[in-house]
Amino acid sequence: MLLLLYSMPLYQEWKPDENSLAAIWKIEEDEDFFVQHTQIETKIAHSKRRLEHLAGRFLLKFLKNDFPLFHIAADEHFKPRLPENACFFSISHSFPYIAVTISEKNECGIDIQTWNNRIQILQNKFLNQKEQQLFQNDIRLLTLAWSAKEAAYKWLGRRGIDFIEQLPISSLKQIGNSSDYRLIINAVNSNHILLEGHIHQSFASCICLPNQNYIDKL
Repeated sequence: MLLLLYSMPLYQEWKPDENSLAAIWKIEEDEDFFVQHTQIETKIAHSKRRLEHLAGRFLLKFLKNDFPLFHIAADEHFKPRLPENACFFSISHSFPYIAVTISEKNECGIDIQTWNNRIQILQNKFLNQKEQQLFQNDIRLLTLAWSAKEAAYKWLGRRGIDFIEQLPISSLKQIGNSSDYRLIINAVNSNHILLEGHIHQSFASCICLPNQNYIDKL
């Protein structure tokens, strides 16, 4: 993975593969900054959600200057897409962070989650007993697990997926002594979803890696 680190607000920019781009941004700008750089007007009433929405669109343009923001529309599963899948993309936000990935060829999924102590109480809502043992009731690892399943859900782009029954995590491996991890989700049809995760002092994030056995159906 080619990784470039910058000072804030761009936390991280990298290439998951030769056809993909990804970035994480920390929002330190006001709404006018993002409106100016995207030329987007939104009717979202909640100010923080509006800011996140605009920042996500801005980050798409940051990664790909000719990204056609005004052509984004939700499909029947409410997944944002471009007409004829001109390229694939995924956006996630957990204030004040935004994560985005763009792929020229493949479906993609990314997710970011800031820390929330309630994750320990809620883990039985998205992890089975075997998974709970794997993640050891650790707030950061549990958040990484939630982020992995959210990224896989976005990659699959279908409604009605059960996180426990259909997206069980079978493997969690730390990469050396770093804060990076590899995870494997086994879908119900026995295919695998490979993800790369990262634990930062403020958040956990996951991205579905390309060039793997893609899942046709659940």
